[in-house]
Amino acid sequence: MKVALVTGGGTGIGRAAALELNKIDYVVYVVGRREEELNKTSSLAENKNFKIIPVKTDITNSNEVIDLFTKIKNDHGRIDLLFNNAGMGAPRVPIEELKEEDWRKTVDVNLTGSFLCSQQAIKLMKTQSPQGGRIVNNGSVSAHSPRPDTVAYTATKHAINGLTKSIALDGRNFNISCSQLDIGNADTAIGSRFKSGVPQANGDVMVEPVFEAIDCGKAVAYIASLPEGTNILNMTIMATNMPFVGRG
Repeated sequence: MKVALVTGGGTGIGRAAALELNKIDYVVYVVGRREEELNKTSSLAENKNFKIIPVKTDITNSNEVIDLFTKIKNDHGRIDLLFNNAGMGAPRVPIEELKEEDWRKTVDVNLTGSFLCSQQAIKLMKTQSPQGGRIVNNGSVSAHSPRPDTVAYTATKHAINGLTKSIALDGRNFNISCSQLDIGNADTAIGSRFKSGVPQANGDVMVEPVFEAIDCGKAVAYIASLPEGTNILNMTIMATNMPFVGRG
């Protein structure tokens, strides 16, 4: 039996990943702050032989993260895949107008939350038998190229690049791999703004194409299905015609 944890698993990309992992025979823990949405994800599981288990958790709280991984260890003794998906953005304002509170919230969720979950996953992956596992980080195309007035989100997603590479390096001797999935314009509640128009680097506001969130879930499931000795360090999945290549 393989065990996965998906953060931000109540909606959008997290829900899609949980459902796709369920289809390939993973027991999936989904965590987030909205219990009703987590329960909905659980109810949508098609593979009834493997549960999707909702656990309300604030990933920015180290004690709650430790409790979460203690539960996973007590329940199943191991974790095979962590998808660090939970994320948020700050208000889109010029850098000099961004409130420190909004900066810190974004850093806490996008970066610190991913670190805390990775830390506990690695502790378990090193000691379980068989040893090892996978960590997949939701990086975003903003890990490579920013949008205007998104300094907090862009900075945290650039930091995820460093987190991914450090885990990939430090995990080598323990059969722990790390991947980064950079997503561009998935059609989620957060991404719906693309369909009404978003600011461009030249000052224009432009409608941008989107793609289905379920394809992000399929990408996570594909990475999860790879043999132990194979890893995808970076994968970019985006709407074919989004203005990413050549942005600006």
